[in-house]
Amino acid sequence: MNVALPPEEPLRSPDQVMRLARMGAMFPTRLSFLRSLLRRLSAEQANVTRAIWEMDAEGYGHAVYTLKLGGHSYSLVAFSNRLDASERTDRVIAQAWDSAFVLYDGVPDAGEIARLRANAPLQEAGRFTERDLVLSRANKSVRLFAHVTEALRTKTALDMEMIGRIGYLMRTTAVYGNGKFGIADRDVIAARPGLDGPFMAEMLTVWLIRGFTHDLAEHVGGAPLPRAVKRHLGIGNSTGLGMAPFLVSHPELLNNWMMVRETALARVRALPRLDAEQVARVHELAIRAAEHLAQWQVPDPEHQDRINALCRDWADLTAALPELLDQAKPLDQLIRVSAAFDLDCQELAVSLALEPFGALINGLTECMGMAAPVPLDPRMSVQTLRGLIDQHFHWALPIDFADEAQTAQFWYVSEEKLEPRLGRRHEEPGGELESPLDIARQVQALSFDLNDYEGVLAAFLRAFPRHRAAVLRVQRLASHPYAEIRDNLIGESCKPIDMLRCKLSFFGAAKFDPKSDRWTRITLAQGAPLFDELDDADDWWLPVFAA
Repeated sequence: MNVALPPEEPLRSPDQVMRLARMGAMFPTRLSFLRSLLRRLSAEQANVTRAIWEMDAEGYGHAVYTLKLGGHSYSLVAFSNRLDASERTDRVIAQAWDSAFVLYDGVPDAGEIARLRANAPLQEAGRFTERDLVLSRANKSVRLFAHVTEALRTKTALDMEMIGRIGYLMRTTAVYGNGKFGIADRDVIAARPGLDGPFMAEMLTVWLIRGFTHDLAEHVGGAPLPRAVKRHLGIGNSTGLGMAPFLVSHPELLNNWMMVRETALARVRALPRLDAEQVARVHELAIRAAEHLAQWQVPDPEHQDRINALCRDWADLTAALPELLDQAKPLDQLIRVSAAFDLDCQELAVSLALEPFGALINGLTECMGMAAPVPLDPRMSVQTLRGLIDQHFHWALPIDFADEAQTAQFWYVSEEKLEPRLGRRHEEPGGELESPLDIARQVQALSFDLNDYEGVLAAFLRAFPRHRAAVLRVQRLASHPYAEIRDNLIGESCKPIDMLRCKLSFFGAAKFDPKSDRWTRITLAQGAPLFDELDDADDWWLPVFAA
């Protein structure tokens, strides 16, 4: 039976979308993974129970939270530890943390809790099994946690300005899944309802950790937090270079995420008219976005200037909303008019355009997972491959890699932590250990060597086996047009923060707080429903804290 698909405007070109500067301007949408997860939990009327709470008066001990999702039980096992101030750091070289967590497959018995108590606080140095689905750790926001617990204990007023500005009681410094350090491989849960989408197990872990931080503060303070404050207190996260290469090493997945986002945008742009209720909703959300931006304050002056500029652009763009929304294809008009503003404003307009239309686009999230990888086709003609290079890598061919600025950086994996790092090629040793993220340079070299060949690729690859990876990346774009970042990832101008923001926006992150062009703090689950609020789980886009 054929099902008619909704009308769509043409998708934005990968040449426009897959540029680092635009990817680094992306905002969370209703398609983001945490939003999708909470919709699923709401649909299943999931119930979170706190089966174990063994904490001393200062909040040290362990707890277990359990819920059912897709017919399976999952438990967050949380350990709160005493940590000396000298040991507290967000850096990956840390050896101790305020809290450690495991998302456990099932409900752990006393023996399994004892095993996790011995290993989870060790993180990478621990020993784990395939019952352990996700491994994480977090540090307190010391000033806010101390203030909140003291205010609760002494029944004095909470500092709403501090709560609004910081927005979380703890921040995670890692959320590991997919078989890292001996935990369960992705295949263990890949087909399970509810966890089959990308990063669903990690998002479930983060949401449960956020609830644990609320409970811990209330336990230490001896009194409940106001519900609005708890809803505002998300979970912080510190993310660095370790996340950036993922988008290059998982091109099919990147394509699927971007394709779904662009397809959703194409659908809403094709809407011929909006009714009065939809118009009112767009206006309401535009105002919310402006208030959210006003509450987004960061220490870095350069990024704060960028936020301030976005606030001005947003005010100018949304001033035209009454006229735009009264036209034919109003959301298409919104996106077209937004092109006159900076990229931040353009991508916020995309996020706004998607938000009111869940019934039209929510189902697309089922297409965001990983399908079978595209295999290399040695039967393709050299001429066809050249055509694909000209079509999809035309931007890479003119780059002058003899210019040191175009090869200024190199990616490698650190020996101590096995984490991606970025070196300065012409200033630091280690270039011989380079990871193959120099896609533009690889494809340019492939294009040069193709000049003297005709026929099929099989013969060419026998002569030049070093080009197999580049050939596959070019071939993949015939069916996965959004699979490649269309920028030089080893050039001086490459800013890893753009890759981080792109990926984190799909997680549902907001309030980006860059500490350099290589790492950032973010907030997850701010405004999200609490454990007992899943009946109203899908209206927390760009939340605003009303003190």
